[in-house]
Amino acid sequence: MTDMRKRLETLAGLPDSQIDVAEAALIIAQEEYPALNIGSYLARLDDLAAAAKARIPSDLPVEEKIDKLNHFLFSERGFAGNQKDYYDPRNSFLNDVLDRRTGIPITLSVVYCELAGRLDMDVRGVSFPGHFLVRHVREPEVIIDPFFGTTISQEECARRLEAIYGRSVPLDDRLMEPATPRQILVRILNNLKQIYKERDDFLRALRFAEQILILTPDAPREILERGLLYQRLECFASALRDIERYLELAPNDKTASMIRDALPELRRQAALLH
Repeated sequence: MTDMRKRLETLAGLPDSQIDVAEAALIIAQEEYPALNIGSYLARLDDLAAAAKARIPSDLPVEEKIDKLNHFLFSERGFAGNQKDYYDPRNSFLNDVLDRRTGIPITLSVVYCELAGRLDMDVRGVSFPGHFLVRHVREPEVIIDPFFGTTISQEECARRLEAIYGRSVPLDDRLMEPATPRQILVRILNNLKQIYKERDDFLRALRFAEQILILTPDAPREILERGLLYQRLECFASALRDIERYLELAPNDKTASMIRDALPELRRQAALLH
């Protein structure tokens, strides 16, 4: 096991409240950039926060603090959503996001929350359907969309839900609940896994599937996903182990019957190469 995987395992063993999201996101990036210096990028976040703090008086109302942080990060420093190449994997690596000042909603949200936290602002990431957001969780509530660099209203959130579902959907409070550090990291990893699957780069996709299972070791669907990636890579014995484990954990899952029907052929392939 690499040092990177060992560090991720150590973090995964912590309670969610003790997981440092920025550090873990940079550990994830080490899968692609083995020489990445995590300390230097954490220091860059510290420097960004210090520069922001110099522009944001501590006694301002929350709304004004957020307006000034938005101006600093999005106008002055130029962080923005990558609308031209949303599925560029660099948008999901925190080091690249800090270097290039561009990303996708979840990684820009990580940057935003890291800065806000260093400024003693209780801002958390929100796994809103279709588009990750951040929210000031105490009164007054303020919702920020770091991808577009702006605050948005609850009415705008409701309109976005309607656009996703094609009908009016109540803005349930549960949709605005803060995501846990583990959920944020798994979402970043899932993005990377899906990007590389779409590119038929199954080896890279497998690496990120393995990291997801470090964070959520008994998630049946993730075990199945890894098994299917092993199968695509013709690692049939490993695929069989994962797929049998998935069926043990989730025998009544909606895809379990189809997967079970395919087991005899997978067992034959595994036996031939054993």
